[in-house]
Amino acid sequence: MRKGSKLYSILRFKCPRCQEGDFFISGAYNLKKVGNTHKECSECGLAYSKEPGFYYGAMYVSYGLGVGLFVTCWVSLSLFFPAVSTGWQIAIISALSLAAAPYFYALSKIIWANFFFHYDPSALKQHEQKH
Repeated sequence: MRKGSKLYSILRFKCPRCQEGDFFISGAYNLKKVGNTHKECSECGLAYSKEPGFYYGAMYVSYGLGVGLFVTCWVSLSLFFPAVSTGWQIAIISALSLAAAPYFYALSKIIWANFFFHYDPSALKQHEQKH
């Protein structure tokens, strides 16, 4: 995975524009600060929120991630463990979904931001010149 790709920014939770600064204040499982983003990038100065309510659209991304997890688990359990009852499958998938929820919340926000902000290798130089 090379710097400059959206995947780099998403998987490392880095600024979508410069891919240097941290996007989130803390890790995904710090439940007091889960999903809290910095106001702007510490490296290039990008404001992470374009407008109030900008990240509401990330709910759709989170829903897609949740559905993907559900389908993947359901199919895997049905194929590889056919003796597991439907009740147990639902319990297992529910537990996994609950455990993945903070990570999916953070992941959905960085994915959403990457739809609107694009990598710019000159962003760091421009920010340095301004300051």
